[in-house]
Amino acid sequence: MMQNQQGPIHQNMHTGAVPQQLNHGGHEMFDVHEVLSGTIGTLNQYMLLRQHVKDPELMDILNRQYQFIQDEYNITVDCFTTGRDPSKRTQSYKMKQGNDFVYGLTPTQPKKPLQSVTEITDECISGLMLGSAKSSAAMKAMAACEVTNPVVRRVLADSIPNCIEMAYEISIYQNKHHYYQVPQLAQQDMQQMINAYAPSQIPPNNGMAH
Repeated sequence: MMQNQQGPIHQNMHTGAVPQQLNHGGHEMFDVHEVLSGTIGTLNQYMLLRQHVKDPELMDILNRQYQFIQDEYNITVDCFTTGRDPSKRTQSYKMKQGNDFVYGLTPTQPKKPLQSVTEITDECISGLMLGSAKSSAAMKAMAACEVTNPVVRRVLADSIPNCIEMAYEISIYQNKHHYYQVPQLAQQDMQQMINAYAPSQIPPNNGMAH
């Protein structure tokens, strides 16, 4: 039975007439499955964390991100299962906060793993959210490089900046509450590293031999 199903598919591939819903490569199948499974994990994690959030601002971030991630998940499932353009267009995530960071370190208590669910704090919750966003950005970037279906590739590529924006939003929130501190190098060392590179000069004829 399996041989009868696969025969026409291989024949169509040789003639270039691949059924739309099968317009996917092998690496793509596995990588997109990883992305979708990871997204479900993120959504489940947000759902479980919601009941422990205390700060209204963090709750607003969590709810907005959850809704956006859920929409992106549905869009990805749509185009992956059909091989065609999704019924809903991809969007760009917009955070509400500014982008000001406070630099430098202030003394804090050493961090350690939780001993009980009752110890869950907004710092812990925002840290888990940040880890999920950063992991999603890396996973989707890797998957997008393996995708052969042009629609799925575009949907994944469009999603990467959104993951970065979400991670940035959470890191700003954490920084404001001193959960995420940003050390800086000494000014002399920083200046030396900033000036360590110079622009490339374009040679005549763009350096191309004739």
